[in-house]
Amino acid sequence: MADATHLVLDDAWPHGVLGLPELDAHEWGPRLRYVAPRALVAQFEADVAPRLAPFVLYGSGDFHFLSGVLVRRAAADGPVVLVSFDNHPDWDVRPPYWSCGGWAARASRDPCIAKVSVWGCGNFELRFPARTFADRRALRAGRLEVNAWAERQPAAVQARFGCMTRTDWRERFEAFASSLGGSRVYVTVDMDCLAEDEAATNWENGLFAASDLAWALELLHAQARLVGGDVCGAWSEPRYARAGQRFAGRWDHPKLERPDPDRARQLNVRALRTIWPALAGR
Repeated sequence: MADATHLVLDDAWPHGVLGLPELDAHEWGPRLRYVAPRALVAQFEADVAPRLAPFVLYGSGDFHFLSGVLVRRAAADGPVVLVSFDNHPDWDVRPPYWSCGGWAARASRDPCIAKVSVWGCGNFELRFPARTFADRRALRAGRLEVNAWAERQPAAVQARFGCMTRTDWRERFEAFASSLGGSRVYVTVDMDCLAEDEAATNWENGLFAASDLAWALELLHAQARLVGGDVCGAWSEPRYARAGQRFAGRWDHPKLERPDPDRARQLNVRALRTIWPALAGR
């Protein structure tokens, strides 16, 4: 696929997955994992990003903040709406600038990004006190919106964020897709938005099925113009380059049982075979 690249930062995906052309960037993986200095990300953006196709597969969700770099490439040709399928809102305003927990908030401030719409959140960050660190200015302005699972939240959080349910989320997404009116859209999929029996990740799992995402992506193709996208979030063994980075990563990650690497790959590839054609197969 000339419009797709497998950016190899770790060993999350098997060699030759889906027959995608590969760009070996193993040397970047430990330096970028979970959090990275602005100068290092700027170097990645200058040296590696221009060599990538519009649709990119890469590794663990620990690298999800790289979507903030990839979407800027798409926005260089005109404003885009960023649609993120993620079990986490990634809306934290605290430093550092480039990190898994705050990249969506950073993207919402970019004048070339019309809106950031996150779908499938189900973790504790919507509850007090964690939501204290959300980018409330972006939320109030409508530049950042979070569509979270009611099934994962107490009643007060459901009311505050107008949470969706497994019963009504498709109707809600249809309304959202219709509102795009042919807009240029960039989509990022973090596989931690999938249920535990659908994907193995380094973070908590959400409630989507791979078939749910395929349906949503087909709808976006019908209602908007997809100008790029990425998939990340498959499990890989954490490897860090810096002591502070390692400490922060270990402190922030949930204490999950380590999956069997071979089974994790098999599970994730199965989901990817459903999701990837719906995202980038056109």
